Amino acid sequence: MKKVIATLLALTLVLALCAPAFAAGTKLNYATGGTSGTYYGFSGVIANVLNEKLKDTLNLKVESTGASKANIQMLQSGDADIAIVQNDVMYYAYTGTDLFAGGAPITDFSAVASCYPEYVQILAKKDITSIADLAGKRVSVGDAGSGTEFNAKQILGAYGLSFDDIKVSNQSFADSADSLKNGTIDAAFVVAGYPTTAVTELATNFDFNLLPIDDEHAAKLQADYGFYYYGVIPGGTYSPVADDVPAVAVMATIVASNKVSEDVIYAFVKGLFDYKDDITAGHVKGNELDLNTAVSGVSIPWHAGAAKFYTEQGLKIG
Repeated sequence: MKKVIATLLALTLVLALCAPAFAAGTKLNYATGGTSGTYYGFSGVIANVLNEKLKDTLNLKVESTGASKANIQMLQSGDADIAIVQNDVMYYAYTGTDLFAGGAPITDFSAVASCYPEYVQILAKKDITSIADLAGKRVSVGDAGSGTEFNAKQILGAYGLSFDDIKVSNQSFADSADSLKNGTIDAAFVVAGYPTTAVTELATNFDFNLLPIDDEHAAKLQADYGFYYYGVIPGGTYSPVADDVPAVAVMATIVASNKVSEDVIYAFVKGLFDYKDDITAGHVKGNELDLNTAVSGVSIPWHAGAAKFYTEQGLKIG
């Protein structure tokens, strides 16, 4: 009997030494957004797919939260291990600026993957055709203190305008759409993945323009703020806008606490792309997962696990 017990103990030790670097089924709290939002739905599908496909490696628990700023604060406090945030908000946190001004920079988290763009959609009455035309106009720049408000300030600045040059209104996306329709404002900034529900509903009974950002001003924005992505809102996304509209976007980006191991994050990122089709079957945003996009708009350090994966794919990362 003693020999049997000794043999079992020796075998257990050998198995332990041969185990992978990550703990089987490592539990990760995943901070997302409100239950009706894209962050929550998209992340929920990621969790369901990876929990099934990588069940010996990952155990993701999705939590509904107040979105980007709250998610970074949860990473800092240890209430979350991984999160999805806007890449401009993560930059503000890392540098202690704008939304995080007045506090110490939060640097104990790092980038994992940029997932899809959230475009700065600038809606305007039909007689307004350029951002420069916003001078002297009544413009909703999003809720006070929101990421949208900072995006509006930055984009106007690229065109030589400030909030002093417009009549500022702070309204939600839905309220901005109502105010445009009612004629109480002339333009509005909306930052979201397209098509945006509030804008789609406005398009059913109101004719508007989407204001373009040209190459020159986009390049200036990207030089000043490395988190911006430059792309196109396709024509026909909203019925009043027939042509493609060049626009800048912030990226919905997955980040992780630096306390999460390299091996676990490597497995997570690899899983995003190995099982992209399964993720896309559950949520349309899965179709936007792309290796080149995944490393776009990131202006903070990469998590070691993500850096290892992208380097293996031959991608150059900062």
